[in-house]
Amino acid sequence: MRHEEVKLEDLVCMEKPRHVFDEVSRIASMIFPEGDFSRVESAFADVRDLFGGRFPGYRECNIHYHDLKHTMDCFLAMARLIHGAWATGLGITRDGMLLGLISSLLHDTGYIQPVEDCAGTGAKYTLHHIERSIHFAERYFGSRGFSSDEFQFCRDCMRCTGLDIRIDQIVFISREHEFLGKMLGTADLLGQMADRTYLEKLPYLFAEFKEGGVPGFENELDLIAKTPGFWEFTKKRFAGELSGVDRFMEDHFRVRWGIERDLYREAIDRGMEHLKSAMENHGGDLKDKFKRRRPPQE
Repeated sequence: MRHEEVKLEDLVCMEKPRHVFDEVSRIASMIFPEGDFSRVESAFADVRDLFGGRFPGYRECNIHYHDLKHTMDCFLAMARLIHGAWATGLGITRDGMLLGLISSLLHDTGYIQPVEDCAGTGAKYTLHHIERSIHFAERYFGSRGFSSDEFQFCRDCMRCTGLDIRIDQIVFISREHEFLGKMLGTADLLGQMADRTYLEKLPYLFAEFKEGGVPGFENELDLIAKTPGFWEFTKKRFAGELSGVDRFMEDHFRVRWGIERDLYREAIDRGMEHLKSAMENHGGDLKDKFKRRRPPQE
């Protein structure tokens, strides 16, 4: 396949978490060839067990938008941004890279219900999932031998994923820490919106919003119709609060794949064009344009 024909989904099989981990590991080895990646591998295995219902004290993930697939999308997007930043000469330490990647793995653990909670689904935690994710991370770090400083580093990175968080009010410990937090906030959005199944998963997102009490959407059709506006908001957030760190994607694809394009931006733009076309041609039947299906999990 010629480089100009390559799409984002052609590079890594995102439905297979191990394939995602292998690519992240390869990216990390390009930055630190002799680095120890075991802490990220352990966190990856634990998060996969958590979402799969095999982590002690927790139920299996029972929502279909903020699921393991979304976490893998964010995990890989985070690795790519870190690599792109490194390729431009931005100072990235080994510990910073590792903690940034672990933050991406843990950023949505707050959606998982403890075993004693059998009411509804994890979607009911939507409005509070970031703080719940941070609480999980604090317990997890304590049980895995991380220091309190490492937890606080990841805590502040994870807070950058909140759309209602004032990032300029977070006290970062270094310029690198600030960049990594903004990369995670960017990776969270890029990963989900560039997913090739993003549009067909929007009804799942509405179901989560409804159960979680998120205001602003009357029904599935309303959320779908407002999605192009959300993309416009997201682009402004990238350029403003997130300091344009999405620019590092081009550097990643150039160095890793020899592709002089931002495949994430292309994937999202294609999706938005498809959605606008569907809105113009299908009107009130728009939600039937997107086939609902549960994405495969490993």
